[in-house]
Amino acid sequence: MAAPSPTKTTWKLQEIVAHGCSVSSVVLGRSSGRLVATGGDDCRVHLWSVNKPNCIMSLTGHTTPVESVRFNNSEELIVAGSQSGSLRIWDLEAAKILRTLMGHKANVSSLDFHPYGEFVASGSLDTNIKLWDVRRKGCVFRYKGHTQAVRCLRFSPDGKWLASASDDHSVKLWDLTAGKMMAELSEHKGPVNIIEFHPNEYLLASGSADRTVRFWDLEKFQLVGCTEGETIPVRAILFSNDGGCIFCGGKDSLRVYGWEPDQCFDTVPVGWGKVSDLAICNNQLIGVSSAQSNISSFVVDLTRVKMTGCAPQGPVPAEIPISQTAPTGTSLRRIYERPSTTCSKPNRVSPTSDDEEKESRAEIQNPEDYKEIFQPKNAISRTPPRNSEPFPAPPEDDISIVKEAVAPTPDVVTPATSNKKNTEQLQRPPVAASTPIVCQEPSPVPAPQSKPPVISAARNEPIGLKAADFLPAVKSSSPTEVVDDEAVSQIRKGHDTMCMVLTSRMRNLDTVRAVWSSGDIKTSIDSAVAINDLSVVVDLLNIINQKASLWKLDLCMTVLPQIEKMLQSKYESYVQTGCISLKLILQRFLPLITDILAAPPSVGVDISREERLSKCKLCYKQLRILSPLVKSKASQSGRYGSAFRELHLLMSGLE
Repeated sequence: MAAPSPTKTTWKLQEIVAHGCSVSSVVLGRSSGRLVATGGDDCRVHLWSVNKPNCIMSLTGHTTPVESVRFNNSEELIVAGSQSGSLRIWDLEAAKILRTLMGHKANVSSLDFHPYGEFVASGSLDTNIKLWDVRRKGCVFRYKGHTQAVRCLRFSPDGKWLASASDDHSVKLWDLTAGKMMAELSEHKGPVNIIEFHPNEYLLASGSADRTVRFWDLEKFQLVGCTEGETIPVRAILFSNDGGCIFCGGKDSLRVYGWEPDQCFDTVPVGWGKVSDLAICNNQLIGVSSAQSNISSFVVDLTRVKMTGCAPQGPVPAEIPISQTAPTGTSLRRIYERPSTTCSKPNRVSPTSDDEEKESRAEIQNPEDYKEIFQPKNAISRTPPRNSEPFPAPPEDDISIVKEAVAPTPDVVTPATSNKKNTEQLQRPPVAASTPIVCQEPSPVPAPQSKPPVISAARNEPIGLKAADFLPAVKSSSPTEVVDDEAVSQIRKGHDTMCMVLTSRMRNLDTVRAVWSSGDIKTSIDSAVAINDLSVVVDLLNIINQKASLWKLDLCMTVLPQIEKMLQSKYESYVQTGCISLKLILQRFLPLITDILAAPPSVGVDISREERLSKCKLCYKQLRILSPLVKSKASQSGRYGSAFRELHLLMSGLE
């Protein structure tokens, strides 16, 4: 017999239906790596145990979609922020609401628990950061300084500082004792999505949409490193337990970096899509992601990943909890001074009022899992257990078994046989190698839904093209083999037309590029608009949006009518570009436009002022046209709704 096949380095653990509508937030419990919380547009928070199909607990009380979720260090408390700006904190062991906190004027976009005290920090689209005392039900401090949405908050390991990341391309550090900003780190060229403190040293890492991870020395508040080579925005980062490297998660990939000097130790392809959060347990990296109403969990075997300049040397010793780690080698910088006493279990805080307890409930969906995780027989042992076993890795050749066992999808079979094969696929038992989608509870099969109005930018196939469309129709119901010559002849029928389309597109781009090379951005946009090809305008705006200083009032006059077309487009990439461009225009020019229009008429003749007034009137008129469109789309759920709600908030100055 052949020798056993090696196991996989990465694999999909499971995929489950987490909510009845879109999932807006997914977070892992960092302490155990075995607990997942999801927030949805159904205004609920659901708790799951990794690799188990059933919901443990459903937390209700929010009246608007949940935008962000966060566990505390011991995984006994959870906080969730909503679109209305409210926060709710639940005690998971007592299975009841603990606090309801109100104060933000827009979506709560980021949360974090203080590592040692009973405090919570929240960041919002209203640009404010608030520090809450859970025991007193009050806001202790409000930190103001960001000019756009606050996307991530993290307390330092010693609990003395708070770091915040924002869409305004900056990272700010706040001194909790003094209640003021210590430093602003502003080297990023795009919105900062995620930040993490080093577990031991005075070092901070920040990941951005500009496709870089930057490392900051917190003694001198200086940039000491920057990754190169990322081709996609960084969505999640996590330091290794010993602090020797950092894991960076992007779309369908994981990279392992070192710093001082900057180097990429390893690149691992992982099919997790847009990863939301990472955790480490038993020498395995757990990653979670969401797509519509589903969440997926993935595992990376860290014993087979390079985390230093040398190749991995088989299994490494079990990791030490972060609170006890010591830096490897000689530290380059100062070490955090943690409190000498261990953090005791927080005192139970009674719910705020009977009314809040009635309207906010913790519904236990699975009593057995709940008792196992949150009410262990041994009160000293917290579960999910610290000594949980690693997830077994499937063999490398399992993927071939899956391919043989699963029927072809409708997109790659002939029309005459698709219905029959789909029926056979539904009747087959699930394959053990890769856990299939598991619903929370049996429910009737929903009616087939129509295609979404917005076409995703991250598709795995050409838009509007199916293999079956290029194959000759088969009248008989029995499977038949398609001759290669017949398939090629069918594909060639549209070849000339496609060449004409691509040639025309290239000609349009060459025309615009010739004008662009002269350095006249306004004329370049005018030529792109004159060509009447919206895709060329989108390409140009994607470049201009990289540098906000390129925007001028003249440019706004030309671009605003095109933004109206983009926001109504069925293509996701067009809508995204339109939202970003409109956001830049509103932030840079709306105050100027309103001030000029509100100013009293000048005395005498001022030609330049009259021209500026005329431009402002045209821009104002176009913005008023866009306002109802943005308002109508602000009621949508998910990422689009959040973007349009932010635009609607910025456009409130038009009223």
